[in-house]
Amino acid sequence: MIRLKYMSSRPAEPTAPGRSPGAAVAPAAPELDVKEFCRICGKFATGVMVATVVGRDGAPHGITVNSFTSVSLDPMLVLFCVDNRARILGHFLAGGSFALNVLSERQEQLSRRFARSDVDRFESVDWQPGRTGAPLLRDTIGWLECQLSQTVAAGDHTILIGRPIKGGWREGRPLVYFGSAYCGVE
Repeated sequence: MIRLKYMSSRPAEPTAPGRSPGAAVAPAAPELDVKEFCRICGKFATGVMVATVVGRDGAPHGITVNSFTSVSLDPMLVLFCVDNRARILGHFLAGGSFALNVLSERQEQLSRRFARSDVDRFESVDWQPGRTGAPLLRDTIGWLECQLSQTVAAGDHTILIGRPIKGGWREGRPLVYFGSAYCGVE
């Protein structure tokens, strides 16, 4: 059994008045608002990655993502999503290849850094170019280099589907995101 342990201070979620934690939930209202949708989605624990690419400008670019999934084994395909408003999206669309770096529980600060848009995300970050040139971050517990295979418009995000061409992993515990907080596993 895997148990989550919170790494950042996060208050416990309030329980509705008159209801004990774990009690049966009433059927959803006919209209689901965005805040409630986000709270529900936050109940799905995800791993944390940094997607990286060499941009049109020849510089490394990256962004924290937790919207990753393996799609297919034959052919091997993976996907992640990027908000259409993110400036980095153009670099991924033009790049042709990218890397996905799986963060360890010790890399929360790296995740926070690549989630910000007001900093040079690669300043003082240890990385090396992979076979495709996409940045591979040091000390991650896994990585994939992918060729961009397809993009799909999906609401306010773009789904990027890639074909893995190279990868690697090492032992370690993953960085997990659950209930709007970083967690590790015990």
